[in-house]
Amino acid sequence: MKKLEILTDAAKYDVACTSSGSQRSGDGTGIGNAVKAGICHSFSSDGRCISLLKILLTNECIYDCKYCVNRCSNDVPRAAFTPDEVCRLTVEFYRRNYIEGLFLSSGILYNPTYTMGLLYETVRRLREVYRFQGYIHIKAIPGADPEAVRLAGFLVDRMSVNLELPTAEGLSRLAPNKHRKTILTPMRQIQNGIAVSREEVALYGHAPSFVPAGQSTQMIIGATPENDYQILSVAENLYRKFDLKRVFYSAFVRVNDDRELPALPGGPPLLREHRLYQADWLLRFYGFSAGELLSEERPDFNILLDPKADWALRHLEEFPVEINRAPYERLLRVPGIGVKSARRIAQSRRNSVLNFDHLKKLGVVLKRAQYFITCSGRMLYPVRMEEDYLARQLIDSREKLPFEADRFTYRQLSLFDDRRFVRDQQDYVRQVQP
Repeated sequence: MKKLEILTDAAKYDVACTSSGSQRSGDGTGIGNAVKAGICHSFSSDGRCISLLKILLTNECIYDCKYCVNRCSNDVPRAAFTPDEVCRLTVEFYRRNYIEGLFLSSGILYNPTYTMGLLYETVRRLREVYRFQGYIHIKAIPGADPEAVRLAGFLVDRMSVNLELPTAEGLSRLAPNKHRKTILTPMRQIQNGIAVSREEVALYGHAPSFVPAGQSTQMIIGATPENDYQILSVAENLYRKFDLKRVFYSAFVRVNDDRELPALPGGPPLLREHRLYQADWLLRFYGFSAGELLSEERPDFNILLDPKADWALRHLEEFPVEINRAPYERLLRVPGIGVKSARRIAQSRRNSVLNFDHLKKLGVVLKRAQYFITCSGRMLYPVRMEEDYLARQLIDSREKLPFEADRFTYRQLSLFDDRRFVRDQQDYVRQVQP
């Protein structure tokens, strides 16, 4: 239990895990299965969503990365599990319904190949000896023998290789023991292994599954001075060149005192992390490119607006969009319209002419969408198509509806917000005061 306390705490800053995305039924000879609903989630003390059982095999490490709490120069409690201990923990936690899978990473013990061998032996025993058929996600260790990575890939659902930092320059400054080429090599190996496995299934109908849930990676945000445009461009290239399932963004937490690390007067850049996740979603599901969302002239997101709304304000010539005629791809670019609601609109308008009441029932967030759409040529309320004006409306958190005197500013009234009632009350107070 003491080891578990140390090694779960040591793993909390690794965010590159999420619901499994893997569907596989057990064959009746072992325990567990893998479902797309994924792994049980919990929350760490700093508010991060973490998946159990999420541990390090060991927090011993030969590397001295300046941003890492487990670096070799830090005086922290150290511990290491044996492969059998990890297997027993996983199976017993699963039987108690605490978890639905395992996320296993590790510090570098002795050398990368030795560490990768321990990870492989752990998942091998978990599958073959303990007959665990649930979801397993492990980290591939850069610099390890490719054969150990290959063998592990046939036993796990997902593998990931941490990119660590967005650029090679930042990596050489803060993680001098790590190199970009060494990190990208196992990424390419995993990508090729997945492609070969798919080809064999297509040819023969059945083949050993290699990393069936795909691979992912993680970047630390805010430890080095890259702007949002650089970070998003790196993510876009990773999706395109390595066929990644996810890129995870981890707001930099200053856990070490080091002159190379930036000061964080406002704490970890969690809102920036959130905007990057939103932009990442636009890259993967909404047909945007990094060059559309940002540019060298405007390299950072407006943290007060979600990235789609930020893009819309800078491209007002694209709006308003007519809901009843616009193609599906244009609907996706309207703030407040998601993938599901765009599909529902495209389906529903085949049978009837849609109005704003229909849109609300279809899941459109009218609070944002109302400024950028028309139904049968009419907007919900007349608005000025000006960037500054619309930005103020979108940033204002109050829900807006009735008009003011200028017929452009409006907000939802509450029971006690009746302007005439307030004026009458003020007149009455003035009359009764001596």
